[in-house]
Amino acid sequence: MQFAAKNSGGGCPGSQEMQFDDKSAAASADASGVRHSALTQWPVQLHLLTPRAPFLKNSDLLLSADCVAHAAGDFHKDFLKGKTLAVACPKLDSGLDSYVEKLTLMIDEAKINTLTVLMMEVPCCGGLLSIAKKAVEQAERKVPVKKNSYKHSGRCIKRRMGLTLNESGLYKEFYRPDAL
Repeated sequence: MQFAAKNSGGGCPGSQEMQFDDKSAAASADASGVRHSALTQWPVQLHLLTPRAPFLKNSDLLLSADCVAHAAGDFHKDFLKGKTLAVACPKLDSGLDSYVEKLTLMIDEAKINTLTVLMMEVPCCGGLLSIAKKAVEQAERKVPVKKNSYKHSGRCIKRRMGLTLNESGLYKEFYRPDAL
């Protein structure tokens, strides 16, 4: 386990940046049937993440609404495996403009490869996708944005949808069977 020298949470030891050992076998069940976590870093709250954290460099970023991991039964196996995680709630969190700024820096400076947005099918979660879109629009680099939505019951809907910028700088949504 590697530990960064910087505390990103204003001195709280629980906010110290950490990158965990290789998780290549994570999210699969062992012989006893226990499924292990696919989490590769700490912290996970977007509010506490620093855009220059080493674990973000060249990563595939999963931006998840707080509720999704509780609704999606196989969150770790289906979405988190092989990705860096940032969680946020556009309804309850404050300072959403700072989220746009952080994501923009993650795109341009940490050079994240992809941005996957996981959200619930509720109006407030649309704010998470808006934050991601604004960040990509403001960034110098362009990264693919993927979106997946869940119902309250945990059923995945609108899975494998992608967003791309057209020549006018507007997003268009498209279906991609391989875009998890």
